[in-house]
Amino acid sequence: MTKSKLLEHNMVPYHEIIVGEEVEALLEKYKIKKEQLPKIRSDDPIVLEIGAVPGDIVKITRKSQTAEEALFYRLVIETIV
Repeated sequence: MTKSKLLEHNMVPYHEIIVGEEVEALLEKYKIKKEQLPKIRSDDPIVLEIGAVPGDIVKITRKSQTAEEALFYRLVIETIV
């Protein structure tokens, strides 16, 4: 079985699961609850690729023309069929 090249594609920003103190710092910084973050579905190809599960927070690092990189956060939610 070959490893997916989805994460290696130049149009796909870097995705990673954050845990522990990084989650706490994020929520404290913005004074929000986890559920107030934008959502990403558990059946999203990138979510599946990185092994995230509902309740995880995914940090997305995108290239930016003005700031070099921009960070975005998403809460993984259960896919409802």
